[in-house]
Amino acid sequence: FVVNVGRVENLYKTSKRGRAHHHGSTGDLAKVDLHGCTKEEALGTLGVSLQKWMDTAMHGSYPWVIPAVIVCGGGNQILSETVEAWIRQTKSVANAPKGSVLLR
Repeated sequence: FVVNVGRVENLYKTSKRGRAHHHGSTGDLAKVDLHGCTKEEALGTLGVSLQKWMDTAMHGSYPWVIPAVIVCGGGNQILSETVEAWIRQTKSVANAPKGSVLLR
C-alpha cells in the first residue's frame, strides 16, 4: 500500500508535485514491512510507525504530508484487510493517488 501521512486538512491536496520530488526511488520513503506479523502485531507496528511518520511530516515542509509504503505481502488476506481498515479508520492517513509516487 502506498499512502500519504500527515496533516488531515492537506492529505488530499498533494499533487503531481510530489511525483517529481520522489521520482525513481523508495529510499527516501517511510516504509514498514509487516511480513509475518499477526493482526495484533501489525496494528501495533502501524501505530508506532504512524507516530514516526507524523513527526517526520510535521517537521518537514508544507503541506506537511509524506508518502509511506506499507508492505504486507500476498500470502495473508487477513493482513491486507487489516491494513485497508486501518487506513480507512486513521484520519491522518489516506491512500496515495495512483502515480503520485513512482516505485521501482
